[in-house]
Amino acid sequence: MTLARLAAVRVLAAVERGRTTLAAELERARPDIASGRDRGLFFEIVAGTLRWQKELDALLAQCSRRPLADLDANVRAIVRIGAYQVRHLDRVPVHAVVHESVELARGLGHPRAAGFVNAVLRTLWRQRTRLQLPPMPPAEAERTAAIAYLSVTLSHPEWLVARWLDRHSFDEVERWCRFNNTAPEVTVRPLGALTHDELAAALETAGISHSAARFVKHAIRLAPGAFTRLPPRLRGTVVIQEEASQIVAHAAGARPGERILDVCAAPGGKTVIFAADMRSDGLLVAGDVRRNRVRLLSATLARAQINAPVVQLDGLGPLPFGPVFDRVVVDVPCSGLGTLRRDPDLKWSRRPDDLPRFASAELQILTNASSGVRPGGTLVYATCSSEPEENDEVADRFLDGQRDFVPASVGFGPELDGADRLVDAGGRLRTLPFRDDLDAFFAAAFRRKQ
Repeated sequence: MTLARLAAVRVLAAVERGRTTLAAELERARPDIASGRDRGLFFEIVAGTLRWQKELDALLAQCSRRPLADLDANVRAIVRIGAYQVRHLDRVPVHAVVHESVELARGLGHPRAAGFVNAVLRTLWRQRTRLQLPPMPPAEAERTAAIAYLSVTLSHPEWLVARWLDRHSFDEVERWCRFNNTAPEVTVRPLGALTHDELAAALETAGISHSAARFVKHAIRLAPGAFTRLPPRLRGTVVIQEEASQIVAHAAGARPGERILDVCAAPGGKTVIFAADMRSDGLLVAGDVRRNRVRLLSATLARAQINAPVVQLDGLGPLPFGPVFDRVVVDVPCSGLGTLRRDPDLKWSRRPDDLPRFASAELQILTNASSGVRPGGTLVYATCSSEPEENDEVADRFLDGQRDFVPASVGFGPELDGADRLVDAGGRLRTLPFRDDLDAFFAAAFRRKQ
């Protein structure tokens, strides 16, 4: 029974209970897995099982007369990770996967379930060519066939793919689902005094393959799993930040000499970009609501050698500032439905009725933040959501309620190359996985009347 698989079962069971997130559980489990190889297997099993959970459940249901829902949470996690390895990994022999899964059941105090786990996984392997999943529908097929294929075979919530089909073609939604089911590349930027060219040279020396980011000039993409192979000295000189998030930060249009407020700033990646775009000329204030996030924000800025005031503030209430900032940026807490490739647990924890709740809080934070914008200044609103309720609808509702603000276009500085095509006719930025090979992010800008 390997430590990586044991940790994977515990993480999946904890996430399914709904009282934590995948990111929090991965961070909690990381110190217990000393081996880099085991840690890589652990991350792959956990993320892969969550990405393909609905497909795995559909296959397991055909291999067992006992419903998955009736199993203990640990046993359910064991058969899921076993099925993921049998179905999607080819470097571990099937007999080893079955043996490890049986030992996990015994080791976690479920000796009676060991026989069940053994039988189900062996059946999954023996019957692999006979098991049925909804096929790719022909062009003339009914909508229900398309939803069945996208939600079961490509493992996404039915309600979410139905929403996407309302706005996009079947081919676009299929590419979106496949994008979400791939292990993400890691995008990094040099931190502090290190330049892009120096970072690229250091990666070459370390034997780490890399490529240029698509739109952000000084960002570098690493292959999935490559970051864990970076030498420790090099790992401390970069910051991980998804390229779409970097694009949004540059699109805020920070300029030298301005006063800028970053309201929901932790972990601080965007704040670092604002400081770079300001050329360290002006006043940059960053804040967040919880103490641990403020500490994380402060640590990020310290690593980047940025001397900026960090404050604890709650965007859901009035801000302790008058209208003195040239630019206020609000990257609100949201559903995160644009980042399912990186946060696959959100596929199964989010519900349609979550969206109005998020949108209400987002509008309140945006409205409160607007009080800090000086006349003639700019307010920027951003999310990592794919859904209109949190994006255009919040922006439109804000304009309806705040008559002293008018629409503005997001602005691009010299750090972006070719990003103009990400902006629509109304000046709002959105990245789409099927079009841009990026997570789904959104940004809108407003200008306060003189």
